[in-house]
Amino acid sequence: MGLPARNHQFYTIAEYLELERQTGIKYEYEDGEVFAMAGGTATHSLIGGNAVAELRRVLKNRPCNAYNSDLKIAISEEKYRYADASVICGPVEYFDENPEAAQNPVLIVEVLSESSESYDRGEKFKKYRQIPTFREYVLIEQRFPLVEVFFKIDEKTWQYRVYEQLDQMVQLDSIEAEIPLSELYSGVIFNEQTSN
Repeated sequence: MGLPARNHQFYTIAEYLELERQTGIKYEYEDGEVFAMAGGTATHSLIGGNAVAELRRVLKNRPCNAYNSDLKIAISEEKYRYADASVICGPVEYFDENPEAAQNPVLIVEVLSESSESYDRGEKFKKYRQIPTFREYVLIEQRFPLVEVFFKIDEKTWQYRVYEQLDQMVQLDSIEAEIPLSELYSGVIFNEQTSN
């Protein structure tokens, strides 16, 4: 999704949740400020859907579940984000103040766009790393085949892997699974100029 648009009014958590309910618009929330989430392209939506479908496939009959971009992620009691896909193992845990935001994802997926790429790679990843259960971050490029995986080794070390060939298997250590890169891009037609 695109970079969130800033709204300069300050909200309590209750007001923020009510704003989302009344408007039907997703907002990220941080320390009283709300940021409207911009819509994504058809390709962005397709790749995000493919990621959720593949995660659900590899997690079948396991104690983990894959969620789409409708699940709000709680970084803390005062910070909420939306990811394109996420995985939670065991029951979903919530903060008492907000029973709509999961606080225990192990894996988070973001589909990159030109408007959100630097935010997803930088500030958003930095925020996600504050989540104690968070162990793996997957970035999927939508203009050409490229998947980057960051896996948490310890508090200060993240392992980086890159996948660029459609015949590769994307290794996801946090859930002990592999996903075909080709399935993440199923149905996507790449522009000749951007895929070279």
